[in-house]
Amino acid sequence: MFGTIFNTLMIIIGSIVGSVFKKGIKDEYHTILMQAMGLVAMGLGINAIVQHLPSSQYPVLFIVSLAIGGLLGQRLDLEGKFNALVNKYSKGNLAEGLSTAILLFCIGTLSIIGPIEAALKGNYTYLLANGMLDGITSIVLASTFGIGIAFAGIVLFLWQGSIYLIALLMESTINNSLLNEVTIVGGFLILASGLSILGIKKFNTLNLLPSLLIPPFLFLIIHFFHL
Repeated sequence: MFGTIFNTLMIIIGSIVGSVFKKGIKDEYHTILMQAMGLVAMGLGINAIVQHLPSSQYPVLFIVSLAIGGLLGQRLDLEGKFNALVNKYSKGNLAEGLSTAILLFCIGTLSIIGPIEAALKGNYTYLLANGMLDGITSIVLASTFGIGIAFAGIVLFLWQGSIYLIALLMESTINNSLLNEVTIVGGFLILASGLSILGIKKFNTLNLLPSLLIPPFLFLIIHFFHL
């Protein structure tokens, strides 16, 4: 878990540094930073889709995942509950920034493969590299949305910790195909987040989060029933 702890600390430290810079940044600079973050999110999302979709063994799985996951998220009203909770303790648009931060930090190749490599091979390279990248990203996000971005570090710790434990328990089941499908779905979520930040189209991104659970669920069925 060393790599995950390092990754989490980098986000918290970056958020503190960014929140300090936030106090001296004028409104027009906040605007341009938000635009930059929107473009970054879109770029990362498109890259994940373009890079992994051609390798998909189940080309329609991401469609099914987004549809079913979206229905589940909408039924649970994840977006509404999350916004209500965040807005209860903060002002401004922290909810949007925090949801974007969670997606950027958690739904990336390094953040998913990293804890698996650490659990199965004792390799922390991916997590250390991811920690450095997330630290820089959190500085920019916190300078735009405030210190609340640090809470994304807690979510990341729980996310990577869960993947680490699952990798230990399901060593024989986890394969590159599953990681590929999860990354594709994650790419669409990050792209949607970027479009929301830029104001091009508002997506209830958090309501789509259950989509990430559909590929692992399908692979479990395939594994247990030998389909």
